[in-house]
Amino acid sequence: MPFNTPGPPGLFFAGFDKMVHCVLFFVLSVLYCAGSIRKWNTRSIRIEIAMKNTIVLISFGALIEMLQMRFFTWRSGDWNDLLADAIGGCMGIFGVMITSNALNHEKS
Repeated sequence: MPFNTPGPPGLFFAGFDKMVHCVLFFVLSVLYCAGSIRKWNTRSIRIEIAMKNTIVLISFGALIEMLQMRFFTWRSGDWNDLLADAIGGCMGIFGVMITSNALNHEKS
């Protein structure tokens, strides 16, 4: 079913696309942070790693939207999608920072 045709009632709702962007970037950021923690062999994510991860994730979201705007005829770039990507990425990084710091504080 094409995305631009309305489906049966209750299948999709207004803002569903933005929620999907947010959730997918949340998951991507958690996995990216987990990889960064393993790479740098730390017990929690440091602020400089979190800032680098934020820049990388927002840049990746911007690249996706630019590609959709410029090269793909069946897709269009949307600033709101980029905003949803950034919010999901920041939520994931913040969640990892809170949980990893709390777990490490608890072990001390």
